[in-house]
Amino acid sequence: VQLQASGGGLVQAGGSLRLSCAASRRTFSSYHMGWFRQAPGKEREFVAAISWSGGSTYYADSVKGRFTISRDNAKNTVYLQMNSLKPEDTAVYYCAAAHTPFIATMTAPGFRADYWGQGTQVTVSS
Repeated sequence: VQLQASGGGLVQAGGSLRLSCAASRRTFSSYHMGWFRQAPGKEREFVAAISWSGGSTYYADSVKGRFTISRDNAKNTVYLQMNSLKPEDTAVYYCAAAHTPFIATMTAPGFRADYWGQGTQVTVSS
């Protein structure tokens, strides 16, 4: 599966961005999908995940209530709607696909997905 992330950019604090991640295969619908981010000098961290059906979602505490993950299996695409952005949200955002039996494992530090997108830069100015 090849993943192509897009939608990053520069936004002021309090603003919004919508990230998209398009997958190359029709088997996209069989994968749990997630978004991760990595800020300069920091480890990559979990942001959000959604089950293959879209029925379950998980969020990092730092983004709960501000970010929403969704997917459209007909379009082989997963989205991350980011509202009320803060400077500390500045990072490179990566989408990932995983064939794990337990989606909650995607929240664990150092989780290794089956496939990763190339990353898209999000910069939030204060």
